[in-house]
Amino acid sequence: MGELVERVDEEDRVIGVVDRAEAIEKGWLHRIATTVCRDPDGRILMHRRPENDSRFPGQYNWLVGGAAEVGESYEEAAARELAEELGVFGTPRFLFKFLCRGEISPYWLGVHEVVVTGALVPDPAEIAWHGWFGEAELLEAAGRATFVSDAAEALRRHLAA
Repeated sequence: MGELVERVDEEDRVIGVVDRAEAIEKGWLHRIATTVCRDPDGRILMHRRPENDSRFPGQYNWLVGGAAEVGESYEEAAARELAEELGVFGTPRFLFKFLCRGEISPYWLGVHEVVVTGALVPDPAEIAWHGWFGEAELLEAAGRATFVSDAAEALRRHLAA
């Protein structure tokens, strides 16, 4: 078995534990937790995924995160992923969640936010490049084909809220 995740239903209720690869292959819902990182000036962190990544290689994203592990809340998963991918330790604030019909597979996406005041230590296996962007710059980038499509949907929902 690979990475275990909780399979959830259309109401985000746990119905079992499955291998994440199988959940993706069979289109089963599971949970993904992400975080929007802002600097003290309100700029948003954008990053590019490595070219050899299995999901969205070389594409840009404004969200940092990944699958929630078995028994993990969205908030716990967001904090873990933030520490693993950027070396940032803190408690991301929950913003919203929605049923994302994702490009690779469907999943529940929890979106959080954190203000980063210290240095970033990106994991090169997860983040090939990063920079801080104003909202207008982020919106422009989100309209390009090189932007993760699921992240563009989350951005539209974030701005609508």
